[in-house]
Amino acid sequence: MNADAWGVASAYRDASGRARIAPEATVRALLGAMGAQGESPPQARVVVTRRGDAPRLPGAGAVVTEDGRRLPLADGVLPRDLELGYHRVLWRDGADSRLVVSPGRCHLPAGLRTWGWALQLYSVRSGRTWGMGDLGTLREVVEWARGLGAGMTMINPLHATSPGAPQEASPYFPGSRLWRNPLYISIDDVPGAGSGDERLDELRAAGRALNRDARIDRDAVYALKLEALERLWARRAPDAGFDAFVRRHGALLQGFATFQALAEAIGPEPASWPPGLRHPGSGAVARFRAEHADRVGFHCWLQWLLDEQLGRAAPGGGLVQDLAVGVAPGGADAWVWQDVLVRGARVGAPPDVFNALGQDWGVLPFDPWKLRAAEYEPFAQAIRWSLARGGGLRVDHVMGLWRLFWIPDGAPPAEGAYVRYPAADLLDILSLESVRASAYIVGEDLGTVEAAVRREMAARAMLSYRILWFEDEPPSRWPRRALAAVTNHDLPTVAGVWSGDDVEVQRSLGLLPDEDAHAALRARLARRLGLRADAPVDDVIEGVHRMLARAPSALLAAQLEDALGVRERPNHPGTTTEWPNWSRPLPVPLEELRTDARVGAIARALADR
Repeated sequence: MNADAWGVASAYRDASGRARIAPEATVRALLGAMGAQGESPPQARVVVTRRGDAPRLPGAGAVVTEDGRRLPLADGVLPRDLELGYHRVLWRDGADSRLVVSPGRCHLPAGLRTWGWALQLYSVRSGRTWGMGDLGTLREVVEWARGLGAGMTMINPLHATSPGAPQEASPYFPGSRLWRNPLYISIDDVPGAGSGDERLDELRAAGRALNRDARIDRDAVYALKLEALERLWARRAPDAGFDAFVRRHGALLQGFATFQALAEAIGPEPASWPPGLRHPGSGAVARFRAEHADRVGFHCWLQWLLDEQLGRAAPGGGLVQDLAVGVAPGGADAWVWQDVLVRGARVGAPPDVFNALGQDWGVLPFDPWKLRAAEYEPFAQAIRWSLARGGGLRVDHVMGLWRLFWIPDGAPPAEGAYVRYPAADLLDILSLESVRASAYIVGEDLGTVEAAVRREMAARAMLSYRILWFEDEPPSRWPRRALAAVTNHDLPTVAGVWSGDDVEVQRSLGLLPDEDAHAALRARLARRLGLRADAPVDDVIEGVHRMLARAPSALLAAQLEDALGVRERPNHPGTTTEWPNWSRPLPVPLEELRTDARVGAIARALADR
């Protein structure tokens, strides 16, 4: 069997340029996970092209356009003026397949140049929140940030998780990348929430009491919000907007809502469900949906509330959302899209300076060949939903559009191997969805990055993602087409680096920190800022953001954790229960955040550039 033909690479170069050979057992395991048979994979007929091109499709007789027009093809040649969109090719043998016509380049507003806060929305509490930040909080943050001159706000993924306890903490381990997490619903903004229901008042008081906890307790938040939402659902008034939402999203929404209802009724792991319920297309699933129509409707309603509240949070754009790289094995997307996902392997990253053992993210990858056979519909939907209601999208681990690091089940991250994807097709679809949504794309191109990735991103009008900790050049020399930041949710905060606390935490967690690299980073920081080794951390934080402000990059982002001098990262890759990942609130509520002198200093530094 030809591993290269199936896209499994037997070797790669790591972030330091060192050649790594994938173990033969790994290559065999990954081919087995794909179900590879024969020397090369079957080729689906889906066609992806660019507007203005006129390729010849031998055997094609006509095109049915997105708006229903039928266009006969002379000798199988596509017309150059075919509109952007998703069309159908009618083949002379009676088959039909998708035709994607793309602009080839993403939307990028002329003269884009602004700054904004990067925040973990769950961490931003206020007097109105129920133990964690929500979409009401986001609306307040966006309004406050705009008042400071910010033109964008970048948030963590809002992806849905499975219902029940325990609630998944990681935004990057989603049950679904299409739908959103009900924990982010602002109960006070739900129709009927101000009706004077005594039990609802009790729930509200209990929810707000959670704001005093040192850690975010998602299970407690979930229980309180679920009861409140069930009460509001039971006495809801008819709403034409909700009815239209359900009609518009049809089978996709019904599939997700059915999964959520099944997970509540039977348990969160589809592998343990009765055989007849394990596939969304079965008759047993259809019967369950009919018998539990009210509960399925409830989960549809939650998604409508989320969509409505997200739209009100950032009217006029400026919101940059985040798309995780994969999905949890037991979640809704893994059930709905099970025929195009790989079992027997999960996605991760090879070892690098900040993670010497490599990373295992635990999420499932798409099978590149089955994804193509599905006409890229799961990918297109994930992009479309992530762009909805926003002005931009950060694509986590954008290199995954070219290749993903697969780790066979039972193997450590260092024994993984790369698998290739049809990058040109995926990038064309990303470009099409970006243009249709009038939203720009930021590719998170950190870690082990092939040179071709950044060249292609530039050609596609995608913004690179530049982090100070990874750059040898000062910000003043960074590219214009980039989102520039000091750090991110997976990397040390400025205070963590300057104090040395981040290395101490890594050592205590057994993560094998590269202490020489951290010492060099700290020394470089002091040298560039012209500060002594014992300089106060607030001086370092303000200085580093003034340095960031010299970047010519289109977008500048500052983490709220940095603005408040937080020493702990939101997440330590490579840990699960050893560290309270994704569960640390900011040290002050939103009301105090607005008036904090440190926060104001950073805002002025970035706004004055």
